[in-house]
Amino acid sequence: MFRQIIVGLDGSEKAKKSAQIACDLAKHYAGNVTLIHVPHAESAAFIVGEVAGYHAAVSHPNFAEIEKAGQQILDEGLKIASDIGCKSVQTHMPHGDAATEILLHADEIGADLIVTGRRGLSGISSLILGSTTQKINRLAKCACLSVA
Repeated sequence: MFRQIIVGLDGSEKAKKSAQIACDLAKHYAGNVTLIHVPHAESAAFIVGEVAGYHAAVSHPNFAEIEKAGQQILDEGLKIASDIGCKSVQTHMPHGDAATEILLHADEIGADLIVTGRRGLSGISSLILGSTTQKINRLAKCACLSVA
């Protein structure tokens, strides 16, 4: 049923829960999971601040820090997959608009399911349903699961 599953990761707790659910589904359906993170300054500032021990809002990460933070998010997703026993996992880190890149990759691999957190790190602008998740749910050609 779910052979190709995409998980959108942004470093949030909801995204981590999304990875857990997607990997559990992949185990049960012998599916493949692709963890996608589209790096941007907001998630990088969150990760850089968390790692360095200073308030993220004060920092303005450069490109190298954004890439490093993105890789940390993907590595965390890989650890979640490993802990669950999900064996067929790939990562993908494109640049651009998160929803657009996730949807493009879903089409490229023929995804059966896209799993995202209901809200990520974007704060007040997405009180009910994150704008990335909203766009994915509206435009995806496959099933979508938004995790609370």
